[in-house]
Amino acid sequence: MFRVSVLQTTDVIPSKEKSRCGRVGGVSRSEKMVKQESESANRPDNTAFTQQRLPAWQPILSAGIVIPGFVLIGLAFIGIGVALLVTSRSIQVLELDYTGDGNGSPCSSCSQSTTVNCKCSLNFTLDTLFQGPVFFYYGLSNYFQNYRRYGASKDDNQLYGDLSYFTSPSSSCSPYDYDGSKNPIVPCGSIANSMFNDTFTLTRTVSGKTDSVPLDGKGIAWWTDYNVKYRNPSVTPLKNAFNGTVKPIDWAKPAYELDTSDASNNGFVNQDFLVWMRRAALPNFRKLYRRIDASGDYQNGLPAGNYTIDITYNYPVRVFNGAKKVVFSNVSWMGGKNEFLGIAYLVIGSLCVVMSVVMLIVYAKFKFPDEE
Repeated sequence: MFRVSVLQTTDVIPSKEKSRCGRVGGVSRSEKMVKQESESANRPDNTAFTQQRLPAWQPILSAGIVIPGFVLIGLAFIGIGVALLVTSRSIQVLELDYTGDGNGSPCSSCSQSTTVNCKCSLNFTLDTLFQGPVFFYYGLSNYFQNYRRYGASKDDNQLYGDLSYFTSPSSSCSPYDYDGSKNPIVPCGSIANSMFNDTFTLTRTVSGKTDSVPLDGKGIAWWTDYNVKYRNPSVTPLKNAFNGTVKPIDWAKPAYELDTSDASNNGFVNQDFLVWMRRAALPNFRKLYRRIDASGDYQNGLPAGNYTIDITYNYPVRVFNGAKKVVFSNVSWMGGKNEFLGIAYLVIGSLCVVMSVVMLIVYAKFKFPDEE
């Protein structure tokens, strides 16, 4: 007899196939669950705000809205422009060039001389009252204070009063960091070395008598400059902080002697020094030198009469074809004289009105019925 045995077998799935079956779309079930949980955790709440279902409003810019809008904006700009232009033209400005290029100039001899503290004078006459407050500026032309290497040539740590940088100036000040004898320069850098050093006094002649016009030099720099940005070392007297250092090459006096009449106006918080260190953006600029002190006969400004500006001429400008001038100006609610702003408003306002007329003509000629 033959015994016939039936062997019941089950399909054996290779391990590779098992692992392949356990993945759906190339992603395992566990990975899929983790991903779903992560998406659920990061999903915003089902609210109108998070799902952006809030009601919204969108203006329909029809001709009936745009054309009157352009007219109103244009008229508003024109009104502002007229106000700015009228105000700007009411500001009084007096400019006097004292470069000394021409032979007839009062300062021509000083411009060609190498004498230190050369003296010259400018005379001018005011026919009417120069309304106060009156500001006294000096102006320079063809002078590029916005040059990158010039602007970077200073040591901010030194100017903040850090004594460790007095003996070791920053390399950014080169070549004005050390003198020929390797002594550190304080303050170092091109900006400080080129500080404007002409000085002015103003007098008025009344009935043959010369009267000195009071000039106020306090607070002419930015408050943040002499209270935050620049500081003197905490050393008394201030002169001792500069031991072992030398003054900038082109300076006549060291920093601690810039103002012999006011001890608090010396060092890095000297008002004239701070005004110079705030660089101008354009090559033709003016910087505030003094205010006319509103007291006595000058309470309302500069009265009509004959005036003389006595100038101590030191600052060279011929080497870069520059020019120097003194400027007297008053201000209004909009600041100094600036006609460009008023003209810009007038131009933009006029363009708006013109465009509204053009749009009205186009609409009247080519308008189409509203589509529903």
